Amino acid sequence: MTAFEVIANGMNAVSVVLAARNSVHTWWTGVIGCVLFGILFFGAQLYADATLQIFFIMTCVFGWLKWTKGDEGAPAPVKRSGARLLSLMAGSGVLVTLAYGFLLHVYTDAYAPFLDSTVLAFSVLGQLLLMQRRIETWWCWILVDIIAVPLFASRGLYVTSVLYAAFLANAVFGLLRWKREMRKA
Repeated sequence: MTAFEVIANGMNAVSVVLAARNSVHTWWTGVIGCVLFGILFFGAQLYADATLQIFFIMTCVFGWLKWTKGDEGAPAPVKRSGARLLSLMAGSGVLVTLAYGFLLHVYTDAYAPFLDSTVLAFSVLGQLLLMQRRIETWWCWILVDIIAVPLFASRGLYVTSVLYAAFLANAVFGLLRWKREMRKA
């Protein structure tokens, strides 16, 4: 554990808690946290997770814009995705996991390339769903967190592992809160 790991985790914790609370401030805090995590994961040879941070930085900007485009300045509503879209996204997640995992396995010294690629693929899906305020985002994050906790612990990133365990609890909280908001709307 280093001071840098603690700071990176702190910033990402703030961003994720803000997402579950449906706060637009999740996005700018996310940019800062992603830059720090990118550096941390690269140093731990978790290249898929480092690459993922670049994607997150770009989507934070788009998510911020999307979330503020509701009716008359109000936040966009939380909604569900159709079964067809979810099937397409899940199939794409599996294909990306296998393809990127294979590339990392063959061409790098990556640690656990297929688990790392699963975290990448389903984090991308989760982020895309989050940007659109789709309730299914939280199921993606639950899957990612279940895989990430032992993966990060196995690399000695114990603070990050504990954070992802907290993210798991936060994802359950976010799912329940967003369901409640959908029922109210």
